[in-house]
Formats: sequence, structure tokens, C-alpha cells
Amino acid sequence: MRVYSVVPPTLNLLHNTGIGLILGTTNDDVFRLAASDSNAASWVQTNVKPYYPGVQIKYIAVGNELTGSATQSIVAAMRNLNNALGAAGLGAIKVSTAVRMDVLANSFPPSAAVFAQTYMIDVAHLLATTGAPLLANVYPYFAYKGNLGDIDLRYATFQPGARPVTDSGNGLVYTNLFHAMVDAIYAALEKAGAPTVRVVVSESGWPSAGGVAATIGNARAYNQGLIDHAAHGTPKKPGPIEAYLFAMFNENQKPGDATERNFGLFNPTNKAPENAIDPPDDRSS
Repeated sequence: MRVYSVVPPTLNLLHNTGIGLILGTTNDDVFRLAASDSNAASWVQTNVKPYYPGVQIKYIAVGNELTGSATQSIVAAMRNLNNALGAAGLGAIKVSTAVRMDVLANSFPPSAAVFAQTYMIDVAHLLATTGAPLLANVYPYFAYKGNLGDIDLRYATFQPGARPVTDSGNGLVYTNLFHAMVDAIYAALEKAGAPTVRVVVSESGWPSAGGVAATIGNARAYNQGLIDHAAHGTPKKPGPIEAYLFAMFNENQKPGDATERNFGLFNPTNKAPENAIDPPDDRSS
């Protein structure tokens, strides 16, 4: 699971469940964490120490999709938080930050991708030093929506019949957009001098209502396709992908486009989902 801030009732419910967790700092926390080691130590003592290891915190995401001046504080905040966790005996928890795809430039073909700003090179180097993954929010939906004339809906939703795309830079063949987007991040990490950094897909999903191609059928196809394909990896990086479906519930009070309120696998009333994924078969546990 992933939570975007420290909510004690939620963390208490996760106690002794064995569910791995990405725990987020708020975006406002980033400046305070970057300001001093003592601020980071206080954050760990208040928000991590009381719950771990009963709550299986795998990663701490320093902010989510940070922009503007906050990007210049990411590395200091991550470094201070790493130091605070180590001092508290919690060094097994890895510190990262969650980014969106616009941290890349020249992302097509995937092999041409580079980071658009220098702060991401510093982030990549720190992650390589600490052994933490880069958390990336990967949404083929938004790429498709912004390029309706160029991207086949079947290619964006893991459905059969789409024409494969060959990367002219290395000859790798892509049968879906998700793999191409993830491999673009890997290409940028390599160019930044951090080829060992793993990518964890910290968000991905498809809306079931509210906009172009936002239907229950497309959401089901994408979400199930993501589950199926995550087991096998990408053309550039074979092997299982750690990925998080966004989101558990429709966010019915979220502002913005109607699609933003319809990414959930469940409705906020806790009723059974209409759009989520195919029901488990008898092999599922």
C-alpha cells in the first residue's frame, strides 16, 4: 500500500498485517526536513519510530510530484531523513521521492530520454549511494489523452491488436505504452550515471469515468493488464516490477477534471467496485 501522509489510525490498522508500505511526507514537510538534521530526527521519532517494525514501512517518499522551489530541497531532505533513520536504527527503510513523467525530456523513443533538470541527477546519485529505488508515477492515460492522434488506445491499455513500436535507438520492441514509459526512466537514470537504481512504479491507473476514453472497460483492461505485465518486466529490464495501482477508492471530493475523481478500484461508499479488475480465480490466495 501507499499512503501520502502520516495518518495514525491508518497506520495502526496496518500493524502486524505484513503489508508493505510506502509512507509519504507531505510536500510541506520537505522544506522542514531539508532545513536541519534535528527536524528530520524529530520527524522520524514522531512518525516512524512508534509504528516500525509492526507496520512494514518499506520506503519513505519525500513529497509527491514536487515542482518549483521545492525541487531544490529534495536532495537535502532525503539526505537528512536517511541520516535520521540510520541514527535511530531504522536504516532498513529506504528514502526516495515520487516523481511524475515530466521530469524527463526527449522521452520518445525510450532510449533517448534524459532528465529535464539537474536536480534529478543529484537525486539519482543519492539513490545510487543509498540503494533506494526511484519512485515514479507512470500514467499511460495522460500520455494517450495528450496524443490522441499518435497513440493507439489498445497500445495504451495493454489490449491486443496494437502495432508494436520499435525503439530506433536500441532496437527494443514495445507492445504497450507502460513498458516504454518505464524504460524511458531507466534510460534517463543511465545517462545520469545511476544505472543501478531500480524504478518502483508508485502510481499507475486508468479512470473509469469523466473524460476521453475513461470507461469501465478501459479501466478494467488497463488495471488487469498492469497486474499481468508487472510480473515479467520491460524489454530493457526483464523481471518483476514493483507497482502500485492508483487508487483504492474514487476520490469523490477531489477538485479538477472529472477523471481525477474516478481512478478508484472501489467507490467511497465501500460498495463493490464496478471497474477495478477481473475477479480473482481459484488460483488466487
